[in-house]
Amino acid sequence: MIIGIAMYLYKPFNTHEGTSGFMTVNHEEKRSFTQEFFFFLKTFGIIGLAIAFVIGQAASALVNAFVKDIIDPFIGLFLPAGSLATLTVKVPNLAGTTSEFRYGDLISNIINFLVIALVVFVAYKQLSRYNIVEDKTKGEKK
Repeated sequence: MIIGIAMYLYKPFNTHEGTSGFMTVNHEEKRSFTQEFFFFLKTFGIIGLAIAFVIGQAASALVNAFVKDIIDPFIGLFLPAGSLATLTVKVPNLAGTTSEFRYGDLISNIINFLVIALVVFVAYKQLSRYNIVEDKTKGEKK
């Protein structure tokens, strides 16, 4: 996103015949606030970004549910505690009470991250296969 903002700032707003300055506006063409707003949305691709964000959130919720409801209980079948959520270590602290370290929850979040990373990787490979995005993992062609 920062790269998009930087590219936007170095791109002239309007380049008409005879004008080519930085952020120049043709005085014959005055834009209303609404027109400027829609120009802003088109230039930054905000609508596409918003759609991608919403789809990403939905996919993340789906993967979270998959890990919590399917993978964690499956792993719990092989654990004496019965689930990853119950894997904890209680350590006495200086105040005389105990602190609880929930390392099972950490393991669950690591699994969650790996599943999301796998989904993103597979989607990236498929998009690059059909030349929708450029595959940055391949070397430059000479």
